[in-house]
Amino acid sequence: MSSKYFQELRVYRLAEQLADEIWKIVEQWNFFAKDTIGKQIVRSADSIGANIALCVGRGSYQDNRRFVKIARGSLNETQHWLRRAYTRKLLTDKQIDKLKLIIDDLAPQLNAYLKSIGNVPEA
Repeated sequence: MSSKYFQELRVYRLAEQLADEIWKIVEQWNFFAKDTIGKQIVRSADSIGANIALCVGRGSYQDNRRFVKIARGSLNETQHWLRRAYTRKLLTDKQIDKLKLIIDDLAPQLNAYLKSIGNVPEA
């Protein structure tokens, strides 16, 4: 398996896209918003891709599945922070619509990736 394998996964590229979009948005916020909700949302969004990268190349399918489940949890946390940011008027409807398109693609991709790991027999 090449070292760039995880970077070629569609699910990983979607996670990167979501994290990068969130970063661009949070960069524009005032200090208080960045320091509180901004840090949390960036960390949770970055954690999605980081856990996908961690899962690829792990020794066992159980480890792989565990990290994909953590990535799903990070996606849920990101959605929580997006809701908080929107409620606090830090996000526009246009920004939410753009992020929602990525999330609506990413969530089923994570589930499909998790399922595909479960269908591979261990050696």
